[in-house]
Amino acid sequence: MEDAFFWGQGRNKNHSPGHERIHILSQKENTVFGEGKDLPVTLYLDYKSPNTQFTFDVNSNTTFRKDACNYINTLSVNELNTLDNISLLDIFLSKSNVVEPHYHQNAAELVYCISGEAVVSLINPFTNELLHFPICPGQVTNVPQGWWHYEVATVDCTHLLAIFNAPVPEVILGSNLLTLTPSNVLAHTYCLNEAKVKDALAPVQPGTFIGPPADCCEPGKSAGANAKHPYFMPPYMYPQAPQMLQPYGYQPADPSPGFYGQPYVQQYRQQPYVQPYPGTQTAVDEF
Repeated sequence: MEDAFFWGQGRNKNHSPGHERIHILSQKENTVFGEGKDLPVTLYLDYKSPNTQFTFDVNSNTTFRKDACNYINTLSVNELNTLDNISLLDIFLSKSNVVEPHYHQNAAELVYCISGEAVVSLINPFTNELLHFPICPGQVTNVPQGWWHYEVATVDCTHLLAIFNAPVPEVILGSNLLTLTPSNVLAHTYCLNEAKVKDALAPVQPGTFIGPPADCCEPGKSAGANAKHPYFMPPYMYPQAPQMLQPYGYQPADPSPGFYGQPYVQQYRQQPYVQPYPGTQTAVDEF
């Protein structure tokens, strides 16, 4: 746990005052097992302490900011010490921005769309399929623990809430994997030209979080070339629940098509009813 990256690392390394050691207690056998077990739990805190926290302004804890429209706020047990095995990321994105490919080694993630539209993409490691789930307000996508995934905003002013079943969400970022793995290892392992690997990965910065970087060249210049790649194909899309099941007052999002014009660009349909593309797209096709 000490070596893992935590959302907000560097700002909240220590638990908040009043957050004493948490013991996991079996409610059936009344036996202390230690920390982190998947058992029925009781959170032991001194609720009479003046340091006990019941509320927190998540807006005050921005743990990553690309610009005024693209940033992430965080709430974990480090900020609110009465939280019991739950945490969240409050994510704001403008069109074509991406929460970079990553996975959470200690938690599942439930992505809820508050406003705007996004596509949540994940690799199912049991079927080797790359799956894409478009969501609009009131819809969710669940990402099981440890699954590789990313989110793409397809309209401006997209607001997502990522909820985790862990007191502090840990993350392994794609940008960190690319920058920490030696180029010669990648080249040797996958029979690549080492010089080209170095050149291709040179612009990648660790801890990207939201891409493309603010200083990235115009993405449209490379989108056309990448779209001609033989492995470029429409993603396998899963339909969402019918609109009749939406809560009272629900307003469907603008159904106009959108896309994000990044390298290896993929087109996303925005209609509420999305017909699956014939045949699934495997993870192998993407690499």
